[in-house]
Amino acid sequence: MGLCLLFCIIYLMACTGNSQVPGPPGPKGDRGDPGPPGPAGIQGFMGIPGQKGQRGQKGYRGLRGAPGPVLICGRDPVDSVSQDVETLKRSIAKLELAINYDFVRRVGQKYFVSYKERGSFSRAVEFCSQQGLELASPQSEEENNRLTQFFGDVYKIAWININNNKAVGNFDSDMKNQPLTFTKWGEGQPDKSIQDTGCTMLSEDGVWRVTPECSLSAYIICQM
Repeated sequence: MGLCLLFCIIYLMACTGNSQVPGPPGPKGDRGDPGPPGPAGIQGFMGIPGQKGQRGQKGYRGLRGAPGPVLICGRDPVDSVSQDVETLKRSIAKLELAINYDFVRRVGQKYFVSYKERGSFSRAVEFCSQQGLELASPQSEEENNRLTQFFGDVYKIAWININNNKAVGNFDSDMKNQPLTFTKWGEGQPDKSIQDTGCTMLSEDGVWRVTPECSLSAYIICQM
């Protein structure tokens, strides 16, 4: 049997041209140089978004600073603030008093007020004095026009604060003998025919006229 096997091996070697049996594998050779880069692959799909992170902690708001000084040219800041506060207090006091009346009109810092009562000129002066006020005395075109808003459908006149004694200054001063800074006399006014006293009234068209009949019933409007 063994001779037969040996004969077969020799026969095969002769047929293939090999005269020896293959030896064991040789050692591993060195690594070859890297080849050129291949083409870029197809872009992959976008991944799923991650979870939203937690909101950061909110910081604390700082304390409000103290107000800075008011700088007004030629005025001390402290005095300026004090004067502004006093002006505000007076304005609030006027407003609180004004809202108690039936008629209120404001022009600048002045208020015209009335209970819509009517009476003689002397009654008008007395009434306003009892209220701690003065009879209305318009000192500008705006104030004069604002007073005419008081008139109703029937009564169209109101007494205004003009000295009723012609001898004192020919109706060019108020009841405190202060010169008038604004006038709105109608044509031919003040009436030169009035010899002694005359009282001034404001009519619906905004003009002033003097009447010797100071007992007429006209609206009483005060100012503060």
